[in-house]
Parts: sequence; C-alpha cells; structure tokens
Amino acid sequence: MLFARKGPHNTEETLRLAAARAQELGVRHFVVASTSGRTAKMLRSLTDNANVVCVTHHTGFLRPGVQEMEPEVRQELVAAGVSVLTTTHLLGGIDRGVENKFGGTYPGGIVAATLRMLGQGVKVCVEIAVMALDAGMIPFGEDVIAIGGTGSGADTALVIRPAHARDFFDGRIKELICKPREC
Repeated sequence: MLFARKGPHNTEETLRLAAARAQELGVRHFVVASTSGRTAKMLRSLTDNANVVCVTHHTGFLRPGVQEMEPEVRQELVAAGVSVLTTTHLLGGIDRGVENKFGGTYPGGIVAATLRMLGQGVKVCVEIAVMALDAGMIPFGEDVIAIGGTGSGADTALVIRPAHARDFFDGRIKELICKPREC
C-alpha cells in the first residue's frame, strides 16, 4: 500500500495492514516507534498474544535529561503487556555526537540518509528493529513487523528480519507493507 501523503492520518490504516499481514504470515513480534504511547496502545488493541515492543526516543532527544514519554504512559503500556525500550538510537549514538561537535558525516549518518531515500519511516523501522533485537526484546532469526512514521503517528510498516548492530548488513527487509509515496 502506498499512501498519497505522509503523516499521522495514516496511523490506523498502517496498524490494520500490519496486524493483518502478521496474521497471514504467522508473525508474532511487533516493534513500534512511539514517544506518546498512542501508536503502541492502538497496536496492542489489534494484536492478540503478540509480543509488542515500543521503542521511544532516547532520553535527551529533545532536551538534555528529558524523556518524552510520561512515566504514567510507560506504566500503562507495561500493564497492557507492551515492553518499552528507551536507549541510544542505533543510527545516531556516538557518531551523531562527533558530527554535531566537529561536522562531517559518519557511517551511521550515511546509512540513515540512504534508508531515508525510501522514507523516514523506513529508516525508523530498520533502526528500531535492530535496537529491539540488540536489547533481547525480540528473537534472533525471526521475521518481525516494524512500524514507524514521519514525525508523529505511523505511516510505514515493514516485515523485517533484523541482524544485530554488529552484523547490521546481514539484516533483511522482507516486505514493505505500507509507506507514504512522498518521502
């Protein structure tokens, strides 16, 4: 499915398509990007007995020391059976710090820019799947559904078999379930 426009107005359809494709393929692991928790809550309501991992922005993403996800929201998600992962972003991390301080581009930035050629949501999906795998929240060697977006909400879903960060290029994007036509 290609959406005409990017953005949060695609969230419900993205989640519906992702849940349907997971059922068709027998995929039971989902990784979803969400800082407000809304997209993760919506996904949880569509999935039975699935492992749902919500990946937030790392603390300090917007401002030093600040975590965007409210503690109450995190508690609600965990109570609903959603695992929440807050950690350094795979394609940022120390490379972003060097880039911000000294300029230039580094491998993580090049990979991120390359994935963004297919859309911000594709970059997010690949990144969060690897982050969840490295955190031990999804199993190695299995396909998962990763859901991300452009700004807020969700507009992209992939079937992906991530590899650990140390073997990043061994990962495979198996299917593009949906994404916006405009990147």
